[in-house]
Amino acid sequence: MAKAVRSLYEIIYEMVKKIPKGKVATYGQIARICGLREHARLVGYALHSLKSNSGVPWHRVINSKGTISFPKHTGAYERQKKLLEREGVKFKKDKIDLAKYGFGHSPDGSHRSNKVKKRRGLEEARPR
Repeated sequence: MAKAVRSLYEIIYEMVKKIPKGKVATYGQIARICGLREHARLVGYALHSLKSNSGVPWHRVINSKGTISFPKHTGAYERQKKLLEREGVKFKKDKIDLAKYGFGHSPDGSHRSNKVKKRRGLEEARPR
């Protein structure tokens, strides 16, 4: 793997490690926080290349629809769903409520502004 790509992947991994248990983030959200606008797929590629013992909570990253990206009823889909449920994430018709479980959303379900995110450490969490 090229050094530049490995470096980007490491930035993505560090950000994903900051998603708390019981919360999820979208591929696009991780890309934006890492300064990789419009590169949500790169986040997917990075997570796909992880070794199983990496310690990176890959299962906390889902698509922008609030659903797991793996095809339904596959082993990978069931594994990700089980890991999220163990952390307290609830599914309703195979969908996760991003307002409730989304990383960077307030407990009352409203989305925080960028200014509040900065104060709360979300932007500071971005690896430099």
